[in-house]
Amino acid sequence: MLHLKNENYVPKDASELLHQSRDLCSGMNVTIRDTRVSRQFLEFDVSINKENLDVLVTKMKPLGELDHAKHVVEEEISKEDAIKDGISYFNDERFWECHEVFEGVWKKCYEGEKDLLQGIILVAASLVHYQKNENGICISILNRALKKLANTSGQYHNIDVDGLRNKVNEIIISGKITTFLI
Repeated sequence: MLHLKNENYVPKDASELLHQSRDLCSGMNVTIRDTRVSRQFLEFDVSINKENLDVLVTKMKPLGELDHAKHVVEEEISKEDAIKDGISYFNDERFWECHEVFEGVWKKCYEGEKDLLQGIILVAASLVHYQKNENGICISILNRALKKLANTSGQYHNIDVDGLRNKVNEIIISGKITTFLI
């Protein structure tokens, strides 16, 4: 995962940024699968040999300065740490990573907690689509998330579940997608 600093791009630029990044890196042994745009970052899902990362960053410089690069692998971390990381990723608009870390927690849960986590995962997944300017898909997934969040209220590890559900409902009703904090 490659995060460049976002100077002035919005989600509607994601497709063009994907094309530009592929053009900038043509001839390299790199796969750029996806691009997502948050307020802070241009997020590129890439596969590249580690020894070629510096060249990739140099070639991508016209799009933005490097913020960080991360080798994404499923990690074995405690539930508490994973939830803290998931909240942090969500609040930093790193929704794909949020989705991944919460999925690791979800795999180890049961019954009502599993549904709640799936709802949170779906909210993060929906916002991944928003960052790719796929607003119809985003709203569709938010509707699924709302159903998963329906039977839980109160706090879940510092997440205001009622506030989350209300925000999701507000976005669905208004059709105006915005990012928010959990």
